This record gives sequence, C-alpha cells and structure tokens, in this order.
Amino acid sequence: MTSPVEPLHHLRLERRALRAERDRVGWWRRVVRARMDLAVAGAAGPGALGEEVAFVLPLEVSLRVPRPGELHEALPGGDAGHEVGRLTALRSLDQRLAAYEAGVAEALERATGRLVARLADDPAAAAYPRRAAADGL
Repeated sequence: MTSPVEPLHHLRLERRALRAERDRVGWWRRVVRARMDLAVAGAAGPGALGEEVAFVLPLEVSLRVPRPGELHEALPGGDAGHEVGRLTALRSLDQRLAAYEAGVAEALERATGRLVARLADDPAAAAYPRRAAADGL
C-alpha cells in the first residue's frame, strides 16, 4: 500500500520523466550499435548484392540492384582501421548503456506499481485530476 501523502500528480510526473529517459537511452543504444555496424562495414567493404540470386529474381528486380561502388559511397569515409579500433570502446559503452537502461526500466516499473497502488487506494483520484494535483499542495 502506498502512502496517501504521495500525490497522484507527482507519480504521473515521475513516470513521464522515466519513460522519456527510457526513450533517450534506447535512442543512444541504437546510435552506438549503428556506429559499431558502420565500423565493421567500413572495414569489410560492401559485398556485391544480387549475384547469388539473380537467376531467381525477375529481371526488373535484378536491374535495380545497387552496385558495390554505390554501396561503398553509403559508408562513412575516413580511416576504417581507426573505426574498427573503436569497437571495444563502443561495445563497452553499449554495455554501460544497457545496464543504465535496465535500471531506468526497473525504476519505471516501481513507479508504475506505486501509481497503480495509489489509484487502487483512491480510485476517485483518477476521475478528478485537479483534486489529485491539489493533493501535492
């Protein structure tokens, strides 16, 4: 059971902030993983597309396949070796972000539990948001 002193409005604000933080850390994890993918792709170089399946694709599809040079242009320029050398640091950063993301998710789960318990204690509070906001005054 939650404390009646904990205002519904504050619980909602806490959950909103935690959801936003969860979204931000998820975005950063995608950025870091994309950076790792680009480092590996830059070092390995683009492979040819369509060579092994050209005989099973319709001609109009096969004619649209990008050439290796076009694919290579999509990769970042610069020293591929330097980017590959950063993989260890990027993996470490991703692990730290994953641990932080798990902590944020746990905090969000706890805040959600407290909000649900608060609403269970006083279901009318959800029907009267102004009264719930005034609880915190």
